[in-house]
Amino acid sequence: MSDLPERIEAAIGTVLPRDGFKALHEPRFAGNEWAYVKECIDTGWVSSAGKFVDRFEQELASYTGAAHAIAVANGTAALHVALQLAGVKADDEVLLPALTFAATATSVAYCGATPHFVDSAEATLGVDPVALRRHLEKTADANGGSCINRTTGRAIRAVVPMHTFGHPVELDGLLAVAADFGLVVVEDAAESLGSLYRDRHTGTFGRLGTLSFNGNKTITTGGGGAILTNDPDLAKRAKHLTTTAKVPHRWEYFHDQIGYNYRLPNLNAALGCAQLEQLPAFIDSKRRLYDRYARAFAGFRGASVFSEPEHARSNYWLQTLLLDEGESAERDAVLARTNDAGYMTRPAWTLLSRLPMYTACPSAPLPIAESLARRIINVPSSSGLA
Repeated sequence: MSDLPERIEAAIGTVLPRDGFKALHEPRFAGNEWAYVKECIDTGWVSSAGKFVDRFEQELASYTGAAHAIAVANGTAALHVALQLAGVKADDEVLLPALTFAATATSVAYCGATPHFVDSAEATLGVDPVALRRHLEKTADANGGSCINRTTGRAIRAVVPMHTFGHPVELDGLLAVAADFGLVVVEDAAESLGSLYRDRHTGTFGRLGTLSFNGNKTITTGGGGAILTNDPDLAKRAKHLTTTAKVPHRWEYFHDQIGYNYRLPNLNAALGCAQLEQLPAFIDSKRRLYDRYARAFAGFRGASVFSEPEHARSNYWLQTLLLDEGESAERDAVLARTNDAGYMTRPAWTLLSRLPMYTACPSAPLPIAESLARRIINVPSSSGLA
């Protein structure tokens, strides 16, 4: 019987105090949250209009370096609208990693399009540009600015890289593949607020990018998300679509297309403004926590701590252990042992290609994604733990 579960529990115990249950990731409210939220309540500006919505969008744009940020109700809503703005239509295909949260594929399905799953790179945990190029060369024809799946006859319209656990994918290679095959890049940066690739913020490399501020993210608005873009026309259309496509008027209710009630309430934006003020400190804390885990597992037999990729500075949203392939059968035993000890640990998501609603979708070979899914264990990662 392997002693790996016991040794991993002991190593985590050298990083985290044994003084109660440690959640995987919980929010930290240590600034102006109460003051800003109380101002909304006191003034009555609690819904989808108010000064904090505008302020949150402006500060998000400034922080990320995007020309425009449009705040919405959640990250799934952000990606759904971003894909529509990128030109994704019914019966199109959209390339995305099989190793991602379900919402990445859900947003594609909301557009009436079909997810097309691709493999990941072990160095980034995200889309592997080399494997993607190899797959497209075998399965697609690119000419005249369009990319067609030879087997299905459908247009492959876009590629959605997801920056897994906050670690940027290899964007230079991905952008080159997208250019060669006529693909629009829409970044799913839901987990990577504060992460940089070659000193530039994730979510700003594609035509559009999206963020999430769910309660388990680096900063939270309770729910919430945002669309990032440098294109003023796309930004205008994003705000229009997410505000029920209502044409502005002093009193008239006129909607010029099918829109969505996706706007972020002022109450949530107030929370976000207070959280943004603390974001640099949160990321510093999470990077210190990574250093502590890295020291605890230095030279460890059977597992290692995942480190940020080359040319990237990660927010370390979730700290990640990678079991050696030979120890992957011990994953569930490790999860049971650590959770029993009061450390909330979790595996990676079930590969989307294995979910019942997506088993018939096109897919590249997924050897690395399958290996990573067997071996990933996320460990307690809240910024307050450092």
